[in-house]
Amino acid sequence: MALLDEVDIKILDILQEEGRITNKALAERMGLSTTPIFERMKRLEREGVIRQYVALLDQRKIDKKLTVFVFISLKNHTRSYLDKFIEEINLYPDVQECYHIAGDFDYMLKIVSKDIESFQAFILSKLSVNSNIAHVKSQFVLSKNKHTTAFKVK
Repeated sequence: MALLDEVDIKILDILQEEGRITNKALAERMGLSTTPIFERMKRLEREGVIRQYVALLDQRKIDKKLTVFVFISLKNHTRSYLDKFIEEINLYPDVQECYHIAGDFDYMLKIVSKDIESFQAFILSKLSVNSNIAHVKSQFVLSKNKHTTAFKVK
């Protein structure tokens, strides 16, 4: 991958704030023509710097009011058990994020549910049936004070 120059960084900063901006509008903001902007964006996509474009939804407006961070310890830590756990977690749409972590627990999940009853149903019907889970600890989000998907590139 090529190093990112100032133009690449500015493109990435703008795209992280305005993902639907047109190439023409982006070029105008950058003071360049559309062709170099288009070529740079294609290169950034090809090199995997830009992975995908998404719409970020307001979870409350789609009736997903409860966010819970769930910490999980596993009984067995061999590669096959870890892979099987990840495979299962990837099947659950309520799990927004899954991290393999160091410390007191093996995994941290971010779960977004409609309400406490939906979360309880998830725990009882999905997580509690996994025989490799030793311990589960849940932390409920009271308020979201900072949330961003944008990275400071430089």
